Amino acid sequence: MFRWAIIFAVIALIASLLGFGGVAGLSKQFAIILLMVAVVLAVIGLFSRGR
Repeated sequence: MFRWAIIFAVIALIASLLGFGGVAGLSKQFAIILLMVAVVLAVIGLFSRGR
């Protein structure tokens, strides 16, 4: 999941450099959502291993 977040962040950076604002904004939002989901799943996984 972290890998996909990084991929979308890189796509957003490249798209913004090339002037594609819509693609950059959408990719940024996907990257943020995937990063949040990945962090939540990592925290849940960390706490569930302790039991």
